[in-house]
Amino acid sequence: MTVEMASPPALEARSLYRFYRAGEEETLALQGVSLSVEHGEFVAVTGPSGSGKSTLLACLAGMDDPDGGSVRIAGQRISHRPEPVRARIRARHVGMLFQNANLLEHLTVGQNLSLVRSLGGRGQRAKGPDLLSLLGLSQRAASYPGQLSGGEVARAGLAVTLANAPAVLLADEPTGELDSVTESHVLDLLVEAAGRGTAILVASHSPAIAAAADRVVCLDDGRLC
Repeated sequence: MTVEMASPPALEARSLYRFYRAGEEETLALQGVSLSVEHGEFVAVTGPSGSGKSTLLACLAGMDDPDGGSVRIAGQRISHRPEPVRARIRARHVGMLFQNANLLEHLTVGQNLSLVRSLGGRGQRAKGPDLLSLLGLSQRAASYPGQLSGGEVARAGLAVTLANAPAVLLADEPTGELDSVTESHVLDLLVEAAGRGTAILVASHSPAIAAAADRVVCLDDGRLC
């Protein structure tokens, strides 16, 4: 009889601690946070400003290292490893979407997509023109970020985030500056990405994001509540 091994979660964090020191003061930004997100699951993280949401996302993405605990992306440990290793895992498996988008201003939309695909080593797995067409940006591939409207910047940032069909998509207040129509469009695309198997974790105050998510977790004072 063959025993099938369950695949690991797309994202798994165990007992994360992060603290900062400023002179005599010590701030505990994360205090034993554990969570996991399965492939195809959309999770929203809510909580007041200063609760640790941005710190949590930075640790999950390997942009910051926790002082305690561990993070695994697609079964690979990303925490407590040299930065070149973290950067490689990030490029291959993680898409990041932030409030100020993630576009390099000196590159066109198409060039931003090409750069992300080359860094991720995915070749033609996610074709830029098709993705831009899906987002209604096929006529803007040669435009620079400064030539785009706010809604177009948000959609172009999402295109870059999805360019490598990431296993995990992490977003920090991605719709904070958007009107309700554009926010709804971005949410539809995030839900579609989850439907294709991407694990999505979004930190936001938006009720619309919480309503669209499969699961909502609350962070307060560095702890899950």
